[in-house]
Amino acid sequence: MRKMRRVAAVALSAAMVASMVTGCGSSSDTSTDTSSDDSATEATTAASDDDASSDDASSDDTSSSESTGEGETINVWAFTDEVPNMIKKFKETHPEFKYEIKETIIATTDGAYQPALDQALAAGGEDAPDIYAAEAAFVLKYTQGDMASYACPYDDLGIDTQAEIDEAKIAQYTVDIGTNPESGKVVGLGYQATGGAFIYRRSIAKDAFGTDDPAEIAEIIGSGSGNWDKFYEAAETLKGKGYGIVSGDGDMWHAIENSSDTGWVVDGKLNIDPKREAFLDESKKLKDNGYHNDTQDWSDAWFADMKGEGEKQIFGFFGPAWLINYTLAPNCGGEAVGEGTYGDWAVCAPPIGFFWGGTWVLANKDSEKKEAVGQIIDWITLNCTEDGLQYMWANGTFNGEGGTKDCVASATVMDMSDGTLDFLGGQNMFDVFGEANSYANGKNLTQYDETINTYWRDQVRQYSAGEKDRDTAIADFKQQVADNLAVTVE
Repeated sequence: MRKMRRVAAVALSAAMVASMVTGCGSSSDTSTDTSSDDSATEATTAASDDDASSDDASSDDTSSSESTGEGETINVWAFTDEVPNMIKKFKETHPEFKYEIKETIIATTDGAYQPALDQALAAGGEDAPDIYAAEAAFVLKYTQGDMASYACPYDDLGIDTQAEIDEAKIAQYTVDIGTNPESGKVVGLGYQATGGAFIYRRSIAKDAFGTDDPAEIAEIIGSGSGNWDKFYEAAETLKGKGYGIVSGDGDMWHAIENSSDTGWVVDGKLNIDPKREAFLDESKKLKDNGYHNDTQDWSDAWFADMKGEGEKQIFGFFGPAWLINYTLAPNCGGEAVGEGTYGDWAVCAPPIGFFWGGTWVLANKDSEKKEAVGQIIDWITLNCTEDGLQYMWANGTFNGEGGTKDCVASATVMDMSDGTLDFLGGQNMFDVFGEANSYANGKNLTQYDETINTYWRDQVRQYSAGEKDRDTAIADFKQQVADNLAVTVE
């Protein structure tokens, strides 16, 4: 949910992220405000300084304006500066594109972004968003839910959508999430791929299992089994050595939530998928057996486990590539091999396929600049050449050589890119995450996930702590949903 600069900022404030999905990016997830000049404000609206001034051309020269966009403005709405900065890079690499970019950046903190975006879309007019971003926690509201009527099909932006999806080999779950079910048209795509893996400590693997080889560790924890049996066998082995297998129950939750067969709402009614209901038992099993440090994700204790400073050393975390880049790395206690836990990590396939986080880019169907908007969106979400955003993102060249590498939506781009990281002991993470993206399921989300997940996880924690029995926890969860959401509860 998950994340780039956004997740790095999020990781610094646990209070903001207690109800995360997940951005990549980056990262899980709510976000902090960031504008292009790095000021933190509740809402930032600014035009790019390097855009061509309307004074440079006569306003009467309509042919020039239509062909280049000189003197015209594209309104971009986002919850961090990540997508606006991508658009600035597009302008930098496409000097013929003369549109000015007006940014409105409103953090998701305290739920501020969605109401403001909804109002702007409904109001329309020249200040309405032409391009807007939505993250995994609430994207279905804009692609398939209450606000889906404002989303423009990519086909109407001059994009040969299906052909480009096929060429770029876009991860299917991102396509499913971005498809309007009524029209069958793609109205949103992401630039990250957030399929999840198991990210583990090599030194602990060697001590407990005699190997740190990703293929062997994947087998030990039950890769591809679809269940947690071998994972718990590994947890018991680790316990015998004084280790925890995960930091807290939240490390398993994201894998369980996003591998479930159905979502929280089916035909307008609250639905508790059996896999999600089983999280009650998984959480209690972890706690009762001392398999973790009983931390809560995005807390100081969770971060401490990443640098090996918790109550007991923790074997691993479940997550996408953004969790490595923007959460584990900044909290590992070092910046080079041998410092803290830097370089002591590896990734392997998890017991069950899942994804966590991500950002989708949409266009307003009422925009009068659809062709120009389409050029930007195509470059961000579908271009699979070395000149596209995703190649820069995958190879860490967005801000010049030596930047952060991340997994992207295009498998074509990942196949032509190098995902080798010193942080992972020289492992190429694309070898694992590329496959992980193909197993992710994008058909179990709802527009209410951010809120319902908060209710559910709170009740699970109370149950595993012995504060409530199982039936009471479920009943209280249902009551919270009934009291606060327009969802039928039976």
